[in-house]
Amino acid sequence: MSKVIKQMEMDDLKRTFANVRDMVVLTIDKLNAQGDFMLRTQLRKKKIRLRVVKNTLCRKVFKELKFSIPDNSPYWDRLTMLAYGAGSPKELGKEVRAELERSKNVGLYRDKVKIKGAIADGQPIDIKTFVELPTREEVIGQILGSLLGAASAIAGCLIGPGGQVASQIEKKGTEEKEATPAA
Repeated sequence: MSKVIKQMEMDDLKRTFANVRDMVVLTIDKLNAQGDFMLRTQLRKKKIRLRVVKNTLCRKVFKELKFSIPDNSPYWDRLTMLAYGAGSPKELGKEVRAELERSKNVGLYRDKVKIKGAIADGQPIDIKTFVELPTREEVIGQILGSLLGAASAIAGCLIGPGGQVASQIEKKGTEEKEATPAA
């Protein structure tokens, strides 16, 4: 490849992955056209894109994009395909794994497409950990739950003493009413 072509390819990789921080790294070996088409079609339905990359060029681009993947990482061994997209890392990892294990397509992918690992927020990570990452909605729910729990405790602290004072005043008022008619 000439330097101009390599630079064009690197520029395209920069544009593609500039806003992508989460992806699954796959390796493909002897995947035929039918298997490739089926894999891309099934994942595209779930808004997941696949991109086969040249390791040396992708390594340079990822360094420029501040991904912290070492040069001697197993991610750069053999032919590399990157899966990216979906709504969250959890969804991405689960869908890719599910498609590779799906029974009707196992014959097309068996021993041909394997998961090397994943990249979460620019950091290499194990696929099992990647799939366990909470989705955006789950994190928002956890934060809201924490805030509401603390807020209800504060409200209880504020209302509690006032309620006790009101109860004492009411009790004192009923005692005086009962004592007044008897006299």
